[in-house]
Amino acid sequence: MPNAARVIPLRPPAARPTPGQDAPREPLWRDLVGDVLRRERQAQERTLKDVADEARISMPYLSEVERGRKEASSEVLAAAAHALGLSLGDLLARAHGELVRAPGRRPARIPTTTTAPYNGLCLAA
Repeated sequence: MPNAARVIPLRPPAARPTPGQDAPREPLWRDLVGDVLRRERQAQERTLKDVADEARISMPYLSEVERGRKEASSEVLAAAAHALGLSLGDLLARAHGELVRAPGRRPARIPTTTTAPYNGLCLAA
C-alpha cells in the first residue's frame, strides 16, 4: 500500500497487570502538591493556622489541600507557597520531582523507528 500512514500514539499503551495483581496507581497531582506543602510547613515548624493566616486562606481549606482532598487553584497554591517562602515554581518543581520518583510510574515509551512507509501528510490532534 503506497499511501498507508503510520499512526504514532501520543500516549503509550497502559501496561496490563498480571492476574491477581493490582495495577500500580500513579499519584494524583493534588496529593503530591499537598505533601510538598505539608512537609515544608512542618520543616519550618509552623502551624496550619500560621501559614493559612499569612496566605489569607482558611485553615480548614489549607488542611484539605495538604491532605490532597481539594484541587486548589493556582492562586491558592501561590499564596500558600509564598507564605512558606517558596515561589509557585519552587512548589511545582518539588511536586514534579515527587512525581518522577513515584513508585509504579513507568517512563514513557516513544517509538523511534518507522516500520511502515507513508506517503502523505500526517496530522495529530
